[in-house]
Amino acid sequence: MVMYSDDVQVEVVESSLVSPSQGTPGGQLWLSPLDLLLVNRGHTPTVYFYRPAAADFFDVARLKESMARALVDFYPLAGRLGVDADGRFVIDCNAAGALLAVARSDHLTVDDFRDVSPSPELKELFVPRVEPSSIMLAVQVTFLKCGGVAFGTALHHAAADAIGSFRFFHAWLALCGGRDGGGAMAETELPCHDRGLLRARSPPFVNPDAFAVFCPKLTLTEPSGPVASKVLTVSKDHVAALKQACGGVSTFCALSAHAWRCLCSARGLPADATTRLTLPANVRRRTKPPLPDSYFGNALIWVGTSGVVRDVTSEALADTAARIRGAVRRMDDDVVRSAIDYFELAEKNARPIPGSLPETELRVISWLGMPVYDADYGWGKPQLMVRAESERSGFVYLMNDDGGGVQVVVCAEAASLKEFEKLLIAKTMCP
Repeated sequence: MVMYSDDVQVEVVESSLVSPSQGTPGGQLWLSPLDLLLVNRGHTPTVYFYRPAAADFFDVARLKESMARALVDFYPLAGRLGVDADGRFVIDCNAAGALLAVARSDHLTVDDFRDVSPSPELKELFVPRVEPSSIMLAVQVTFLKCGGVAFGTALHHAAADAIGSFRFFHAWLALCGGRDGGGAMAETELPCHDRGLLRARSPPFVNPDAFAVFCPKLTLTEPSGPVASKVLTVSKDHVAALKQACGGVSTFCALSAHAWRCLCSARGLPADATTRLTLPANVRRRTKPPLPDSYFGNALIWVGTSGVVRDVTSEALADTAARIRGAVRRMDDDVVRSAIDYFELAEKNARPIPGSLPETELRVISWLGMPVYDADYGWGKPQLMVRAESERSGFVYLMNDDGGGVQVVVCAEAASLKEFEKLLIAKTMCP
């Protein structure tokens, strides 16, 4: 198989399925309403770039052996997406295996991707083609001309949110790097696979007040023009200034407030229009009793806040951040349970939804604090990590960079992107 992008070849030379190295539980894994919400999102594509470090650099046999061991505890990732007798999506825990592809390029080097942004071409080059689409986990190791490696991953969103996904990859890299303490999972609690902890109540009940906190639907429209993605970096000092301007709130609140204001201005929205910001809130510590930190699944609920454009763009940044912090703080067990009950009643099986967010809306997703640059499989840490392809216009991802700043991965209307970059980086935008 040969994949092309701008006449540059990436050749897949080997493709195999890696099954757990020991017996694992079988049967169908029931998916919670929060899992079903994300079935239509498919696989999350990411790419890590590594510079060459050793003679056995990214030894394929070692990768396979350690992946097989990691899949023992994370066995749903060796299964397949299926449906039960009622037509509800489940994960068939059949140990059929995760896909591991090995590829090579005689043209590309790590330095070719120093300023890379998410794009369909990047995904086509380095993220494995998942066939059949029911495979839950796929990885592609591409050996580059310079001796470096592009490490592409695709993990199905029905299996886990970002917290769970990074937990799996961290467990795998610890085993691959020989830091497993003699065979047990390295310095980590075993994953919790009990999706029933987020089961709807019987009978379901949705508190009407909860609708003021969580966002029941994603409004989508056709984009007004071409859409583009870009990775922007907000320096460590700039992040500190933004947090100080916001009265010492979290990095996420400060950057979300800043991005919201900047995109409203860059888009040239009418001053009297209503704009909305939505963001995922981790419910693991919000339920009663709390979920285990090791809960492996989707445990995110979308919360939101809105305001008139003239207020969002002219008020003190601290006030904008306070809107965001207030939305997150209002989420409690009652809101979480009401949201789960609502989604259980509304739609059992989500289907793909085309379109982009309206220009009045922004969705900010946090990968802050995730071990993005700790992905050392035994041959050194990555030079760069990036989401391979953005989903739709109006989505922003925040993640730490290796210099202490924050990477802002934005997908927006191409006509607004240059002005957004200018405003985002300008120090004058943090009064």
